[in-house]
Amino acid sequence: MDNLVCELIFVLVIGVFSGEVWSTGEVVYAVNSGGPAHTDLNGVHYQADKLTVGVSSDYGKMLTIGRVAPPDQILYQTERYHLSNFGYTVPIKENGEYVLVLKFCEVYFQAPRLKVFDVSINSHPVIQGLDIYEKVGRGIAHDEYVPFTIRDNQLIHNGNTMPFTGTVYVEFIKGVYDNPKINAMLIMKGTLEDVPKLPALPGPQDEEEEKEEAEDTFKEEKPKKQRKTSGPKAVDPYANDILQLFIYNLSLNIIPK
Repeated sequence: MDNLVCELIFVLVIGVFSGEVWSTGEVVYAVNSGGPAHTDLNGVHYQADKLTVGVSSDYGKMLTIGRVAPPDQILYQTERYHLSNFGYTVPIKENGEYVLVLKFCEVYFQAPRLKVFDVSINSHPVIQGLDIYEKVGRGIAHDEYVPFTIRDNQLIHNGNTMPFTGTVYVEFIKGVYDNPKINAMLIMKGTLEDVPKLPALPGPQDEEEEKEEAEDTFKEEKPKKQRKTSGPKAVDPYANDILQLFIYNLSLNIIPK
């Protein structure tokens, strides 16, 4: 049994037990930015990052990434960033609907407005003012989805049309706050419904319910506090009188008159 078959079996087995496998569209391009090749639980194969512009980093390996299964955390632990604009060129040969999926995780900053940048495709802005920490916090996976259409030598996004010459250039644009980055990205032929999604973030109600459950568990498990006495148990001052009265009454019934 060759390595590819073993890998596919592993993906299927893990997916069945995790309950996280999606039926995906056709993957046109996928790269694990700043990291090695990886096949995720949905069977999407990300190639190793061969881009020479910018800096590759695996600083995120210090963290356990939230919202993503352990085998796929590598997609959010490695990244590529640059002190200026940078990007990836992706050839697309066929007309159709596509979705660009951009995978991010803030692994360094611990407050908002410290890393903010834009994303464009073929010089057309598709994401503006992205602040990963403000979206989800530190060490939490976050995906951005950009649907677009290729038709008759045109690229159409959100009602805007631009010339298309066979390639999509996904560019990460430096802003005022720090440097642009990307953890992983893919382009899939299909619609948003065909794209694997991250689990939803817990809302305020979910967090409150978890807090109440934790408090109830703590109350149930809390041992009863034993009352500490200040000294030896006090002697009943009437104990002897009661005993003497009992003996007296008993003698009246036993001793003949």
